[in-house]
Amino acid sequence: MTDAPATRLRGVDRLIAHVQGLEPVRMAIVHPCDALSLGGAMDARAAGMITPVLVAPESKLRRVAAEAGISLEGCEIVDVPHSHAAAARAAQLACQGRVEALMKGSLHTDELLGAIVASDAGLRTARRITHCFVMETAAYPRPFIITDAAVNIAPTLEEKADIVRNAIDLAHVIGVELPKVAILAAVETVNPRMPSTLDAAALCKMADRGQITGGLLDGPLAFDNAVSPEAARVKGIRSAVAGEADVLVVPDLESGNMLVKQLEYMGHADSAGIVMGARVPIVLTSRADSRCTRLASCAIALLLAHRFRTAPP
Repeated sequence: MTDAPATRLRGVDRLIAHVQGLEPVRMAIVHPCDALSLGGAMDARAAGMITPVLVAPESKLRRVAAEAGISLEGCEIVDVPHSHAAAARAAQLACQGRVEALMKGSLHTDELLGAIVASDAGLRTARRITHCFVMETAAYPRPFIITDAAVNIAPTLEEKADIVRNAIDLAHVIGVELPKVAILAAVETVNPRMPSTLDAAALCKMADRGQITGGLLDGPLAFDNAVSPEAARVKGIRSAVAGEADVLVVPDLESGNMLVKQLEYMGHADSAGIVMGARVPIVLTSRADSRCTRLASCAIALLLAHRFRTAPP
């Protein structure tokens, strides 16, 4: 596979450098009422990626900014009474086209996503809302996506199909023309007693029948077979995906979340996260996210927002 050097994610610095030529997008920062979330938004503003619209109780926001030494000069503030109202107002701004992306502040993920998927919010598409981590580690020769490790707890086969479709779309945006998608399980053979292997086989057949397009699927694949050509060779697996996966589709949120955190904390992986499946990209931050992770996530949101201008989801 030939990488697209101008757009493939190769470290946070390179990603940020790549998006420097793009016009910043208006991004609603939803209830950034702590120093971490507010500081992350200001960092992305300083990097020229976003024009932040701060949706929060104004008095609380200004108090947090003053205590953290963060200047709000030139920032648009949308005053709301509380976090629930902030989520609803931000969704409304996105529906009206007044912002092109959303970023979670100091409110619970369920509170934000609940406002986004509400029937009257106007932000849903035909796709399931799903989450993708874009990761890079020195132990692997290419960036890769892990999905879904943050939103869908125990996805059904139909939901997994959308998880795959959204990941393929994201891979295209970051420069992978034909992403190789590994459907992970504990083993590489179909076992009726292991539902994840049945789902993997069904997803691959869906791709064969044109129900999932834009990528190459294979599965079930154990993690080693998905990322190691040598492991695939030893096990006799002949596959265009094995050992070269661009996307790793996990069986459920728990396994995916553990995999991501192991890679971050023990594999020293860089990561960025984005929610797909809505009409605008959504950055889900965590209190443990580093400054680099927040910036990289905003950079991916910027790429997606520009893509959505010409190819709405």
